[in-house]
Amino acid sequence: MTSTERLVLPEFPRSNTYHPDWVQENASGGANCLWLVEWLASALDLKPGMRVLDLGCGRASTSIFLAREFELFVWATDLWFSPSENLQRIRAADVERSVFPIHSDARQLPYANEFFDAIVSIDAFPYFGTDDHYLSYLARFVKPGGIIAIAGAGFIEEIEGNAPVHLKDWLDAEPSMWCMHSPAWWRMHWQRTGLVDVELADTMKDGWQRWLKWHRTVAPDNLVEIQAVESDAGRNMGYYRVVSRRRESTVLHEPILSVPTHYVYQPLLRSQS
Repeated sequence: MTSTERLVLPEFPRSNTYHPDWVQENASGGANCLWLVEWLASALDLKPGMRVLDLGCGRASTSIFLAREFELFVWATDLWFSPSENLQRIRAADVERSVFPIHSDARQLPYANEFFDAIVSIDAFPYFGTDDHYLSYLARFVKPGGIIAIAGAGFIEEIEGNAPVHLKDWLDAEPSMWCMHSPAWWRMHWQRTGLVDVELADTMKDGWQRWLKWHRTVAPDNLVEIQAVESDAGRNMGYYRVVSRRRESTVLHEPILSVPTHYVYQPLLRSQS
């Protein structure tokens, strides 16, 4: 397969213009993040000049993509990957004036309330977003009516109870992957908070084949995961996305960071009174 043929799929015309060596070199996870962000962006109302938080951006290739393709200002935020290295990548892509690399934990974001027009997270959100409290923390950083949207590789049908036999070896080897959930689970998890309206929660047609194609390209030695996806054949695993908007009427309270107290002595035992 030639360089021009590798990682080219007709449903991703924007991603196809990026050199496959660049895409592979800047990979930071088990999914093709450009395919995912292009698919997610097709469901978003993105306008030039919007301020976007790319949460868990990895090596910032999704941030670069969003800035180049949609003329957005993107805060490329990640905990694990160096912002200094990301800046080199951003400069090389000639988007230094529109993509800003930030090192931050997703639970300690350094942004002002209602700063962003949209928050997106590509193949990263399950690592921190399953916490019941997290959406109420995150939602404060997007304007009322603003977008909160995620896409990733994961479960497309929720697994209840023990792992299916064909997935057991993979999940035993990677127990952290139980953080993955189906789009229906994310819809329920978000919608019940009353903070957002979930507009879309769906799966990519043949997403498991995209997962398989990408993994065979970038991690051909990871046979446990490849065999799991291949054996599953789209029953439980694939690519998914969830799109929501912060409700205009929702009032968000500041998170409790400490509780002020004043010690008052009281006798410990009845005999001391």
